[in-house]
Amino acid sequence: MTTASPAYALVLCSRCKDATGQPAAAALEAQLAPYLPAGGFRLETVACLAGCARPLAVAFTAPSKATFLFGDIVPKDADALLTFGRQYRDLADGWCNEGQRPAGLRGKTLARIPHVGGLAG
Repeated sequence: MTTASPAYALVLCSRCKDATGQPAAAALEAQLAPYLPAGGFRLETVACLAGCARPLAVAFTAPSKATFLFGDIVPKDADALLTFGRQYRDLADGWCNEGQRPAGLRGKTLARIPHVGGLAG
């Protein structure tokens, strides 16, 4: 029996560096990984999310939902990311305004990209 991969993804930039020059995603990934399957998310890394001016860049994405891109993420933001992940999962279209997001993510939104219906892929 196989289990389907969760549709929702939390995506971390693998190129962002922390203040010491080390990959910033590693510490956050270690904190988040144990909690994501229960929350219905999978964790992915990509080579670049184009948030270079505000590392660490992190995105939430799912089919037929808005995509969110956050920057200036540090390991202490793990709880806010997990809270937002549950909120995002439960929103029909993924859309919410900054005042509805966890306080730890306010001011860290780089982009909110609406889902464009009818496009293939």
